[in-house]
Amino acid sequence: MNILPLLISGIFLPLSCLTACETVAPGTGTTVSIPAAGNSWVISDISLNDRMIGNNGIGSWSEESAVIRTWFRTEKEGKLTVSLRTRTVSGTSMIELKLAGQVKTVKIRSGEFETVIAGTFDIKAPGYQYVDIRGLEKSGSTYCEISDFIISGPAAEGRVWFVKDDFYFGRRGPSVHLRFDIPQSEGNVEWFYSEITVPEGNDVIGSYFMANGFADGYFGIQVNSETERRILFSVWSPYKTDNPGEIPEEYRIILLGKGEGVITGEFGNEGSGGQSYRVFPWKAGNTYRFLLRGHPSINNSTDYTAWFYAPETGKWELIAGFRRPKTNNYLRNLYSFLENFMPETGMLPRKGYFSNQWVKTTEGKWIELTSAKFTADATARKEARLDYSGGTEDGKFFLRNCGFFNEMTTMDGTFSRQPSGTQPSATVRETW
Repeated sequence: MNILPLLISGIFLPLSCLTACETVAPGTGTTVSIPAAGNSWVISDISLNDRMIGNNGIGSWSEESAVIRTWFRTEKEGKLTVSLRTRTVSGTSMIELKLAGQVKTVKIRSGEFETVIAGTFDIKAPGYQYVDIRGLEKSGSTYCEISDFIISGPAAEGRVWFVKDDFYFGRRGPSVHLRFDIPQSEGNVEWFYSEITVPEGNDVIGSYFMANGFADGYFGIQVNSETERRILFSVWSPYKTDNPGEIPEEYRIILLGKGEGVITGEFGNEGSGGQSYRVFPWKAGNTYRFLLRGHPSINNSTDYTAWFYAPETGKWELIAGFRRPKTNNYLRNLYSFLENFMPETGMLPRKGYFSNQWVKTTEGKWIELTSAKFTADATARKEARLDYSGGTEDGKFFLRNCGFFNEMTTMDGTFSRQPSGTQPSATVRETW
């Protein structure tokens, strides 16, 4: 764990702090320093985020049209004074700061970083707040650099939530999961079927709507760019490393076969293993079907195969089959999740419906899964981000994250959906 000190209003606190970090300056009451690096986005043009938002905060800001938004969540309402830890590289600048519909202007000079008071604002309700800034005038090439937003006053007296460290994951936002309850008495599970519907407007770039997760991998759909979407199926190697090049030969995932147009290779950084994907223009509003098989194979290995059904094609299509060595089991630990893998879009909300989950045992019995435990990742558990939720709607499970909404769902509870009673009908074959 990183235990380097974090400077907050002149007082050093450990980065391992998991709740709202507060410091008290003599005679001024409670002040909270919010790092711009982990809590800010260029909302006017997400392509500017990589250049303008870095580990030191906001910088390289030359565009007059850029609007930068910084989020934090308060427990209380009331007056809130906002200051900036800021400087210009050269010359002077004038910027506009907007919070809760109220606007202030701030003049910033060149030199060393200094704390500049922007003004006092009236916060009408607790919950997520945001500060918008934009440039008005500059005599130099850029407007300013901002390392921190410092808040104080009655609205800051309670808890204040924001991203304090692990800025990469904090800006990605919290990931949320459904972990399905499978009756242990029913025997070994060989097949897993489920469906996903992404509501229109929720197919945000960077989203991974993962349908069929299991102990050794995952299978779902992604939004990779404005022009590309993928069906993704991956299996982890039993050798624990984030670098696929380190995996010994006897631990490598073996490709058994793949479907038309499917690209295969290796992946790393979040464990390592075999990966397959097909570029496919899936659409928000349509319902897509996922089918996964897992069973013991030769020489102490397990074979995993994934198929995908799109209404656009009207048929089941093979994605890929992989053999995982040094493993001998059927499907275990079944789950679904929703994550954002692009920090640049971590301020945008997304939601997916996960429905009609079924498993089939080795005895040929179909069992409908109508109960799921709701969990979330470390970003949520250490309260860096509270914009996550899940539940049921119209007989479907849903997961929602990012966007700084206030309707948070308590983790580790269990949801139940109404059963459909209609078991899947799928004719597929392994082609090797």
